[in-house]
Amino acid sequence: MNPKLLFWIPALLRVSFMFVVAGLTWWLFGLLAALVVAIVLLLGQVTLQLSYLSQLSAWLDDSHSAKLPDGWGPWTDVFSRLYRLRRDDERSQAELTEWLTRFRQAMHLLPDGVAIMDDVLFLEWCNPAAERHLGLTLERDKGMRVTNLIRHPDFIDYIILGRYEQPLTLRLRDRKLICQIIPFENRRQILVTHDSTESARIEEMRRDFIANASHELRTPLTVIVGFLEIASSTPNLDAVSRMAHLKLMTEQGHRMQRLIEDMLTLSRLESVDYPMRPEQVAVAALVEEVLQEARALSGGQHAVSASVDGPDIRGSVEELRSAFGNLASNAVRYTPAGGTVHLCWQNGPNGPQFTVSDSGIGIDHQHIARLTERFYRVDKSRSRETQGTGLGLAIVRHVLLRHSATLTIKSEAGKGSCFTVSFPQPINGK
Repeated sequence: MNPKLLFWIPALLRVSFMFVVAGLTWWLFGLLAALVVAIVLLLGQVTLQLSYLSQLSAWLDDSHSAKLPDGWGPWTDVFSRLYRLRRDDERSQAELTEWLTRFRQAMHLLPDGVAIMDDVLFLEWCNPAAERHLGLTLERDKGMRVTNLIRHPDFIDYIILGRYEQPLTLRLRDRKLICQIIPFENRRQILVTHDSTESARIEEMRRDFIANASHELRTPLTVIVGFLEIASSTPNLDAVSRMAHLKLMTEQGHRMQRLIEDMLTLSRLESVDYPMRPEQVAVAALVEEVLQEARALSGGQHAVSASVDGPDIRGSVEELRSAFGNLASNAVRYTPAGGTVHLCWQNGPNGPQFTVSDSGIGIDHQHIARLTERFYRVDKSRSRETQGTGLGLAIVRHVLLRHSATLTIKSEAGKGSCFTVSFPQPINGK
């Protein structure tokens, strides 16, 4: 039925009832009594309506504390509709609050910074990533102009020019940020920041690796090709010269071989398709092998010793042999003749430790943080003399990562070095 009819029919029935009662009173008691009854009935209706209106007004002023009555007559339908509206509104508010909470959680977890500004660049909100990237604090900086908070000339120029379709690369707080402003609505703008410091570092390392690998391979190839050209153009070359050339070509060929083997080892260690298969490692036997290799490399020019007083561990024997061997060979190569090299396997304060100490040339503090980078060399001329590939410590770093171990380097120029590999404490001796 039509809602209007549902409202008016009961109202007309109540008015008709009043007229019927007044008419019966007139017929039974006269006109004056009928008027009195009609006025009383009308005042009752008006009082009832005003009472409901008063309760409705109180509810509208404070819909959460005031309570609506059940109502009578058409008010029943009015109050029931208001109850439904309030229930639907509370449900919508709960859903909106839930979605807002999820949105804030998502914004807090985003690695990219997001800052919301009004049309005149006053900060309204930002997530933790934006606080880290831009040096902001939402509680302190909310309501302040962003150009007063980020006083970088390139950022100011970006704002002035207003060419927001292109991102801005910004060096800020020792980080490389890619920033872009995105207008939305009519009076809002979003500042998005992406920290590309790590990706830029990886890209730089990739370029350096390619350049260094090309350089390292080109040098021996140049020597080999040069001698081959001499041999082909001088068929009557004397035996002494020919043997000297062959010796140098052999050395350069071995150098290329070592370099390629180290590069393949690094690639294998980094590959997700090359999982480590742990086994019980007899560390005493492993240290003895490394000791003999170090002595062979030294050729009797150094005092190379070892001590073993620690437990066996689980890991990859081949990988640990490569890591320990690289540390030991580096110690021999960078220790002048007559110096000492000592290998030590022992229990440390937090677990087993393998230490290689020497009395060699040492390393300046400024170089220590970069020693495990590929092809990084403190002294390139010295490295060529010692026949190093520049990848040994990079291999050590990757092997230790796969064994949950850490490398600590203590060194001082002219006073030797100490490389310590710390393994986690074995569980139940395994």
